[in-house]
Amino acid sequence: MPAHGHDAGGDLPGWPLPALVLSAAACSYLLLVRRARRRNPVLGWSRRRTAGFLTGTALLGIALLPPLAPLAHEDFRGHAAQHMLIGMYAPLALVLAAPVTLLLRTLPAAGGRRLTAVLHSPPVRLTTHPAVALTLSTGSLVILYFTPLYNAITGDPVAHWLLHAHFLLSGCLFAHVIAGPDPAPSRPGVRVRLVYLGVAIAAHAVVSQLMYGGFWVHIHAPVPQVQAGAEIMYYGGDIAELLLAAALVSTWRPEPRRLATREPVTARKKTAPA
Repeated sequence: MPAHGHDAGGDLPGWPLPALVLSAAACSYLLLVRRARRRNPVLGWSRRRTAGFLTGTALLGIALLPPLAPLAHEDFRGHAAQHMLIGMYAPLALVLAAPVTLLLRTLPAAGGRRLTAVLHSPPVRLTTHPAVALTLSTGSLVILYFTPLYNAITGDPVAHWLLHAHFLLSGCLFAHVIAGPDPAPSRPGVRVRLVYLGVAIAAHAVVSQLMYGGFWVHIHAPVPQVQAGAEIMYYGGDIAELLLAAALVSTWRPEPRRLATREPVTARKKTAPA
C-alpha cells in the first residue's frame, strides 16, 4: 500500500457516480441554454460560455475518473495534478460560463427575485469578499499540507471526497470574486482584485517552494514524489493564475474622462482685460 494514500480499489466510490453527476450537470446547463434562447432569441446565449461550462465538466472528469483518480491515491504527483484540475482550472472554466446569469434568465420572475435577494444577503456578501475567498482557497493549503490533516484525509474515503468538494467550491468562489461575469454586488474594483490575485500568486508560490524544500511539510510520501508534486503545483498554479488574470483584465472598462465644463480660473485671469 502507498505510504501516503489508501487502496483505491475497494473503499472509494466507483467511477460511474462522478461520471453520472458530471453528465447530469452538463445536460442541465445545456437545457437551460436552450430555454434561454427560446425565451429571448435575440439575446440568446454565448457559445463561448457554453463551451466554458463543458470544458469545466470535462476537466473535472479527467480529475475524478481513471486513470488520474486511482493514480492520485497512489502517487502524490497524481494528487497534485488532480488538485490543479479540481481547484483551479475547472473552476475558472465553470465560472466564466456564468451559470448564475443563466439561471436568472431562465427562472420565473418570482424565482429570479428570490435568487437576487440571496445574492444581496449579508452572508453571501461576506463570503464573496476577496479576503474570505482567498483564505478559503489558498489559505487552506497551509492547513492541509503543513499539518497532519492531509494524511488523515487520505485514509478516509468520505473525507477525501469532501476535500475534492472544498477544492472545487473554494476555487469557484475565488475565480468568481476575481473575474466572474456573474453578478457580485459587493465585488471591489479591478485594481483591488488585482492586488488580491497577486497575494494569491505569491502565497501559492511560497507553499509550493516550502513543499519542495521539505520545510514543515506533513505528507507521508517519498521525497521525489513530494518535490515533483510541488513543481506541478508551482508551474501549474502559475499558468492557472495567469489565465485568471487575463480574464480579469478583459473585464476592465476604464472610465471615460470627464470633459471640463468651464475654463480654469487661472486661464480666465490671464485673458481678463487690464
